[in-house]
Amino acid sequence: MINIKTMPAVEPNDAELVAESLSGSRDAFRRIVERYQTLICSLAYSATGNVSRSEDMAQETFIAAWKQLGALREPAKLRAWLCGIARHRIQKTFERDGREPALNAAPLDDAHDSPAVEALPSEQTISREEEAILWRSLEKMPELYREPLILYYREHQSIEHVAVALDLTEDAVKQRLSRGRKLLQDEVQMFVEGALRRTAPGQAFSGAVIAMLPLAAGSAATAGMGVGAKGTAAVKSGFLAAWLLPLAPFLGIVAGVGSQCLIIRSTTTDRRDRLQQSIIVIAFWIIYLGLAAGGEYTMQALGWHFGWTDRTRFVTQICFWWFFILVTITFLNVVVQWATAKRQQRIAAGEIPPPSTTPLKPSTLALVVMGGYLLFSWMIRLTWMAHDPLATGIAAGTMLMLALWSFVKLRGKSAAAVGPILGQHLNLFGLVILAIMNLRADVWVARAYGVTVAEAHTLQPIWIIPVLTLALIAWTALVFILTKSSEREKTFNIQRPASHIK
Repeated sequence: MINIKTMPAVEPNDAELVAESLSGSRDAFRRIVERYQTLICSLAYSATGNVSRSEDMAQETFIAAWKQLGALREPAKLRAWLCGIARHRIQKTFERDGREPALNAAPLDDAHDSPAVEALPSEQTISREEEAILWRSLEKMPELYREPLILYYREHQSIEHVAVALDLTEDAVKQRLSRGRKLLQDEVQMFVEGALRRTAPGQAFSGAVIAMLPLAAGSAATAGMGVGAKGTAAVKSGFLAAWLLPLAPFLGIVAGVGSQCLIIRSTTTDRRDRLQQSIIVIAFWIIYLGLAAGGEYTMQALGWHFGWTDRTRFVTQICFWWFFILVTITFLNVVVQWATAKRQQRIAAGEIPPPSTTPLKPSTLALVVMGGYLLFSWMIRLTWMAHDPLATGIAAGTMLMLALWSFVKLRGKSAAAVGPILGQHLNLFGLVILAIMNLRADVWVARAYGVTVAEAHTLQPIWIIPVLTLALIAWTALVFILTKSSEREKTFNIQRPASHIK
């Protein structure tokens, strides 16, 4: 007896399915939908965090593809073309709504109070509460790891399918899956894996797409040719983190203002002049903090409105604070030199008495030095919130040692001499802070995303920090040289008439 084995039917490739669809075959387009529905739904879900919304976006993607199929010049690249349409529609939707992707996910608290909804068209579904818990577990994961993880469990745990779908090597997929699993909380990992399997679109999805095709204007053959985290790690609990650290920058500013007022009080004998200078210092800090807070809020509002990506937010924030510090340094150098020259003119004209030469009391000097260095307490808070005890220890230790050094160096000096010398010491500590930020920025980004330091450089353009730091140092040196030259010229002009009279 002759055994005749039937050969398995050969699956048509993408180019063949596109050709049949262009001829009007809805069955061919159904095969396209069934082949790529999991990929497109997974991309949309990774962006929105909402199963129903992601399926709606995926359906819109396939409808758009049906209408624009005639514009596909390379049918063999159908998968990449569909992904491009999906990403374009997702981005346009968020730009139109003026919100971020993660904000489309229902909050976990709302899941308990929301009314019951009809079951999804898939054979196996998850409840609204399960969906909220699912996205709560995934939303803080960088998209770099979230997309492969979602697709892996929806593609029946096939690394090969994920690699092909995302144009990655299998080794890259394995690495991202490994990192993604580590980012998931242990207590919800098993739930997430099962829930992702149950949310994969089934046959009903492709049927719904095909049923909607007649609603599209015309067939694909006559279609038009146009084609269109994160999260930051939580701060450790406790009194230090909950109360003292958030207030540290403000306490430092109050201490700094107090230090400046002490110097003014010790150098100025005229009460009216002393009050005027104190008011100027306080007004400066109020305006300065207002501009800083207002600028930060503006950056957040712009990011919200235009739907900036994490990279855009990162670069924008770094550039904003770099420009803010640059303007601050320029303003302070110019204003301080102008005020010093103006004060020398008033002293020379006899309008105000010369500053006192009496040495500061040790207790007053200690308060002045402490207040000056506490201006940089924001750095302690920054390193602590970044979970970087090494940087916190270096910053705090350096601050303490320089403060003690300044106190020893300034003992026996008058208030008029203390101010300029202390300013130089604080500039030295500022350079230490710049060094810490440049050397540890990639560590902070890595810990915020839960990735390695090497991967942090692929997530954010960290190289911009040292580049802007060098530019800031060069600009500061230039401003210092120019203002010093201007000060010498003014001093010469002030002293020249007196020598001429003699």
